[in-house]
Amino acid sequence: MITNIEELYTVFSQIMDHKRWWNTDNKWEILLGAVLVQNTNWRNVDYALANLNEATQFLPEKILALDKEQLQELIRPSGFNKGKSNTIIGLLTWLEGYHFDLAQVSRKDFAELRKELLAIKGIGEETADALLVYVFDHSTFIADKYAQRMFEKFGFVSKGYKQLKSKISWPETMDTLKAQNLHGWIIEYGQVYLKNDELWQSGPLKNFKLRLSSEVD
Repeated sequence: MITNIEELYTVFSQIMDHKRWWNTDNKWEILLGAVLVQNTNWRNVDYALANLNEATQFLPEKILALDKEQLQELIRPSGFNKGKSNTIIGLLTWLEGYHFDLAQVSRKDFAELRKELLAIKGIGEETADALLVYVFDHSTFIADKYAQRMFEKFGFVSKGYKQLKSKISWPETMDTLKAQNLHGWIIEYGQVYLKNDELWQSGPLKNFKLRLSSEVD
């Protein structure tokens, strides 16, 4: 197990700006963005979100009232619009069962909530964890591609999202805000220093060492 996540957070906090990864307080916008960003970039997502905002103000009732073809057209800039429209409808229909009360959903047990999210078609491990951290105020490690590549630079090679996440010992001291910060910092740092080995060697984290427990796999 990787046991010094808090130490990594502290180092990041000394070298990174404390800016917010999602620059909005609208959790419905974040929820929709977490689905739309799958397999695309944020520029395309911004176009799709702008369309949704104009048409529905991100109100879940208004989105569910759209014809599926209308929704697909609104989110077309994000790509894979048919699949993503089905995921959005599935996610919002599930939330309708909670009367669209995000606070009520947030009070659910972490493991139970994560299981429910993963049962929605189109919601994978990364999207579920992003929703848990940014929408439902839980705390967990988001083991996305940037994290996988960064931890490989630190000396821990994983076979994908699930394996890296399973090897993280997540401290109780890592609250929701810290989980959000760490995720954002890993992406921002990775966008600069993970482009090639020369850039990695020029970065302030090049000598960071992961601390591994002696647990036998």
